[in-house]
Amino acid sequence: MTQKKPIISATNLTIGYDDVPLMENMTFDVNRGDIFAIMGGSGSGKSTLLRALTGLVPPLSGRIMMAGHDFTAASPDLRARIMRGVGVLFQSGALFGSMTVGENIALPLRQYTDYSNEMIDDIVALKLDLVGLNSCADFYPSELSGGMKKRAGLARALALDPEIVFFDEPSAGLDPVSSRALDDLILQINRSMGTTIVIVSHELESIFTIANNSIFIDRTSRGIIAHGNPHDLRRNPPNDIVQQFLTRGKA
Repeated sequence: MTQKKPIISATNLTIGYDDVPLMENMTFDVNRGDIFAIMGGSGSGKSTLLRALTGLVPPLSGRIMMAGHDFTAASPDLRARIMRGVGVLFQSGALFGSMTVGENIALPLRQYTDYSNEMIDDIVALKLDLVGLNSCADFYPSELSGGMKKRAGLARALALDPEIVFFDEPSAGLDPVSSRALDDLILQINRSMGTTIVIVSHELESIFTIANNSIFIDRTSRGIIAHGNPHDLRRNPPNDIVQQFLTRGKA
């Protein structure tokens, strides 16, 4: 069996705010093609870790390698080139309310490419079709349901055909049907496009449906206390904290 190669590697990563560590000395790999879940209890630092991986907050120490580049030490120009291959879907979708859905998706294409207006329109239509919103290009975000906003945000995240897409609590605020539909869409994108997915989530059903690799971070230990396939971790939990998290709600 061919061993997968990491597309993201974190080494001795310490994150926090104002020089106060939240999580310390985290080392892990995200392999190319993974659907990788960052798990942990409330306040454990999951979203802060995601912000560090996307360059929104600098780590206090340690290194992040992304797509073969030292992301931590990269110059602004190199970091911008790295991030061109990265998409991010925030909890709310983070769509611009004054722009139509089509204009939102076109924004990164206009910002980072020299494509013609006709080509941009074609790509927007393609991405909307991919997420099942092919009739919504002229809608404004206020006219969309919560699930539709998430799909529109995902279409924008995919506009530049990124190698990696980060999701921050994608199921938050969605009903079970919409949540499952979004999980199915994430699986489709991963399988058909080979996109590496990194997802912050506390939704067990979603984690067990889509993730093939994960880390579990713990606020008390201030670090990673489990690493592996979520199904394996549930069958053979390394400690009580992971067991309680992954079996909650089970009879």
